[in-house]
Amino acid sequence: MTSNPDHQSEIEFCMSVLKAESEAIDQIARRLDGELGSCFTRAVDLLEACTGHVVVTGMGKSGLIGQKMSATLSSLDQPSNFMHPSEAVHGDLGRMRKGDLAIMLSFSGQTEELVNLGAILKANDIPTIGISSNPDSAMARLCTVHISLGSINEACPLNLAPTTSTTTTLAIGDALALAQAKRRQLRHEDFKKHHPGGLLGAGLKPVSDLMRFKIGINAVIVRHDASLEDAIRSSNPSIQSSIIVLVDESGRLRGTFTDTDLRRHLQEHGPTGMSSSIGQVMTPTGDTLTINSLVRDAVELFTREGKRQIGVLDADGTPIGIVDVDDLVAMKVVKE
Repeated sequence: MTSNPDHQSEIEFCMSVLKAESEAIDQIARRLDGELGSCFTRAVDLLEACTGHVVVTGMGKSGLIGQKMSATLSSLDQPSNFMHPSEAVHGDLGRMRKGDLAIMLSFSGQTEELVNLGAILKANDIPTIGISSNPDSAMARLCTVHISLGSINEACPLNLAPTTSTTTTLAIGDALALAQAKRRQLRHEDFKKHHPGGLLGAGLKPVSDLMRFKIGINAVIVRHDASLEDAIRSSNPSIQSSIIVLVDESGRLRGTFTDTDLRRHLQEHGPTGMSSSIGQVMTPTGDTLTINSLVRDAVELFTREGKRQIGVLDADGTPIGIVDVDDLVAMKVVKE
């Protein structure tokens, strides 16, 4: 294999590919102000009214885009599956029932398998959303609603390999799926149901699930203007705690003080350091979380501020616990 000696020329070509695809999406977005907008609205109406499954179908590269489209709908709480148009007429049509909806993908709108399937679905009163370039294609005329991609040149120099056409089709599928989710007022809890594993699932858990230090259980509250010696002595001896949560006279969170902070302070100042104000040697807190915050909110704060501990407050602003960065590391949502 020989390397391309003209690196800059190759980069410029790659930039032209990305620009061509982004401009095609932008062109479709601008057309939403006109007739295409009403087609989108009608398509979302059909999605919202669907009481069964959304079955996505397409041949070749369109079929691959359809599989992703179906997966996106499923993740947004809309039951969906992909059906190959050739297999449909050999028994897979049995997957569809009244209340289902079909999304049909074909760039030309003339793909024989899609046209045949569209005719069958229309005869069976199954509503369909078609996405293709030509609003006058055979498939488009069979669909309940048709979304036209318009005139598109592929980013491929030969104008042959499906590139711009598949990118725009995918973007339209995302827009439809998210518009439906918005209409149905999809909540974090709904999304979490379908993403219990991986980083997505972990990020949608309540922060209370990983709050290791909890006030009254393994964390104590002390006034920040107390001396270090008094703060340690006033700690509740029945609570085995490695962290002190410091508040002001109004009970507002000011900072934290840990066993590590104590060892470091005594190494620097010796026994006389015990007379220092704990507020002078505490680790000040920055932004805080609430009991309603999610793990992903904690990750965002740790990433932005870089602090090892972040306070968690109740609805009245009173500290109820501390999230430690080690807890996020253990969940594998941040790196050490």
